[in-house]
Amino acid sequence: MKTLPRIKNPITIASMGGLLSLTLGAMPIYADTPTTAPIIVKPKGTVQPDSKGEVTDALKLKDPSEITEADINARTEQYEEVDAKGMMTDLTKHDINDLKFLKDNGIVVGGWANGGITYNTHNPANGYNGPVTFNDRSNVPMFNQLNLYVGRAVATEGKKWDFGGRFDFMYGTDAIFTQAYGATAYDVNTGQPRSNRNAWDLNLLDDTTMGIALPQAYGEAYVPVGNGLNVKAGHFYTPIGYEVVTAPDNFFYSHAYTMQYGEPFTHTGAMGNYAVDKNWGVMGGLTTGSSTGGWDGGFNQGLGNWGGLFGTTWTSNDKGTSANVSGTYSGTSEQNDSPWALYSVVLKHNLNEKTHMILQHDHGFANNVLAQGANEDAQWYGINSHTYYDIKDNLSIGLRAEWFRDQNGFRVCTPARVAAATDNTGYSYAANGSSNGVNSSQCVAASWYQVTAGLTYKPKKWLNIRPNIRYDYADGNNTNGSTYMPFGNANQTYQVLMSTDVVITF
Repeated sequence: MKTLPRIKNPITIASMGGLLSLTLGAMPIYADTPTTAPIIVKPKGTVQPDSKGEVTDALKLKDPSEITEADINARTEQYEEVDAKGMMTDLTKHDINDLKFLKDNGIVVGGWANGGITYNTHNPANGYNGPVTFNDRSNVPMFNQLNLYVGRAVATEGKKWDFGGRFDFMYGTDAIFTQAYGATAYDVNTGQPRSNRNAWDLNLLDDTTMGIALPQAYGEAYVPVGNGLNVKAGHFYTPIGYEVVTAPDNFFYSHAYTMQYGEPFTHTGAMGNYAVDKNWGVMGGLTTGSSTGGWDGGFNQGLGNWGGLFGTTWTSNDKGTSANVSGTYSGTSEQNDSPWALYSVVLKHNLNEKTHMILQHDHGFANNVLAQGANEDAQWYGINSHTYYDIKDNLSIGLRAEWFRDQNGFRVCTPARVAAATDNTGYSYAANGSSNGVNSSQCVAASWYQVTAGLTYKPKKWLNIRPNIRYDYADGNNTNGSTYMPFGNANQTYQVLMSTDVVITF
């Protein structure tokens, strides 16, 4: 999962909404550059403006034909000018960012709130929707994210240095999944308890469901060399992946297995982005602070373990087609230099102004890790595809299909929240019921399948309503040969979820 603290065929055909693809085994990149412009450009009808506060140089332009630099964000499809004002400005006619001090210094403050409810047809007694996230609780309302941020975006062109940065605070049920828990409670190679964990944002609030995370705290600089180099250093969201943590920037309420279990959430280190020309962009960086191959690191542990980020993106002249390749590589930890690596490919194509298709493939490796009681060279890989259709400017429908293989039972643990909340004594503050706080999660080698259909409706530019229906199926066996049943309180191989959530940007 981004990384659980628990030690825990490749030929496939995926078809969705007319998109047929064949892959042999395989991940995404979006490398962002920020803007402080009062007008933000967003993908038309599919997702909202990037709430990480970062958009590409291409996104700053009002007319796609004017784009002269590579769009190095794997997520954007089309561009249209929209008013960036949120709910508070709309209702009160006052924008805090118009304050003289903020305006004079290019500082922006903002945020969003996200919450919803998911109905599980099995009504599981343990209250969990198996390994599905972020809407992992069944039949109860969830307050997923209250995210507040302050930042100053840097220039993206010109001949002068520019400096900025960003800090994010998140409260809600999603916080536990985006904390810096890369220094795990158990050594992933030996299974031994680890006493030293990152003190950055772990255990700020040990509630059964609610939590606090500090997912971003970085400084940023624009370096006037060549076409302009953007560099950030600190703690920041991963540049790898199509789906993201920030609720306003996703089409669906729930997440793909690939996003939750196949990729990191955050990194600690440094990262640079450079637009080579109007078609090509490159990204590279260094990671540290982690005992899981540079994933989800913090500031005070694992600083002797350094790894790398890499990526490149090609975008067509009309910005309607792009290909992104990215990945990570590192030794696992300071104690064990066994390789931990990941690569990702994201392909995008706009069939027309209203129809957008995305195909993603990830493949991860972690050598000599403890999985299902034995040391193995673990692998995880999969493919997922998205199709979006814009019915109106404020109404779109979407379909997502996915196959994800956890070859060794190392990545997918269910319930995910119980595993993520487990400390080095085996106690999980998210466990409930008969377990009495004992980590009751399971990690079993299996293939995971899901199909999700839904829509996004935006009656206001700051209000997004997302009803979804999702079907999950797991194909695997327990170590004793019996059928693995991760759903319906460990009694079913499948589940059906119906959910609705609301995203409000301030």
